[in-house]
Amino acid sequence: MLTAIVALPLLILLILKGSFFLFSCFILLLSGLGLTEFFRMALPERKLEGHAASLLGILLPLALISTDPRHFLCAVAAIVLLSALLFLFRLRDIRAAAGEAALFLMGFLYVPFLLGHLMLIRGLPHGIQWIFLLLVIVMSGDSGAYYVGCSFGKRKLYPLVSPNKSVEGAAGGLVGSLAGAFIARATFFPELTVADAIITPLLLGVLGQLGDLFESLLKRSFGVKDSGVIVPGHGGILDRLDSILFAAPAAFYYAVFVFMRR
Repeated sequence: MLTAIVALPLLILLILKGSFFLFSCFILLLSGLGLTEFFRMALPERKLEGHAASLLGILLPLALISTDPRHFLCAVAAIVLLSALLFLFRLRDIRAAAGEAALFLMGFLYVPFLLGHLMLIRGLPHGIQWIFLLLVIVMSGDSGAYYVGCSFGKRKLYPLVSPNKSVEGAAGGLVGSLAGAFIARATFFPELTVADAIITPLLLGVLGQLGDLFESLLKRSFGVKDSGVIVPGHGGILDRLDSILFAAPAAFYYAVFVFMRR
């Protein structure tokens, strides 16, 4: 609660008053920190490579917002080639090399590529409103899932991956996301239609919950409880961004291909 009380107003201020450049720098920082956490979990014995890759990973969000698609293709090609050469010439165990290389490349796609969609959203017309809508849907969904799950949860949702989550909690999360979307429409985003206020929370709410489950899957596979300790009382950056990583691309493409086509 103390962390949220301090961090949430600062985040709102950054989104509301900060320039696109400042917001992008914040996302790049989160991308680097999140990628560092991922490599620390996935490849704990390759610390040097992980730190170097975290710096390299900021190329993806930067290339993603470029007006020239060739910049993005160039960044992807550079990351793939440099990663391949890294594992070729810093070989440890040849039997593990293919799996390590696959995890290395997955880190770039999972963290900076998905997170970079927040920068794309920020650059849209009504971009600030879309960022707030995404956050409201995810956060109200988290709250609904937590309180409904604690009060009424009986049937396990996916015990192998996340033993504490329940079917009732997941349903409560979607109700919370719907409520959040309609509050957003009534307050800061009146341009949303009723259909938008129904479709977006269902789409982003489901993807957000799946993103949470996927990060739980990764942590259980890597044998860790939290992705890090940088956020007091909340774990790591990835523990806070897991839902947003899956929901942000959907929010951007819905805004571009549905909302802006009217």
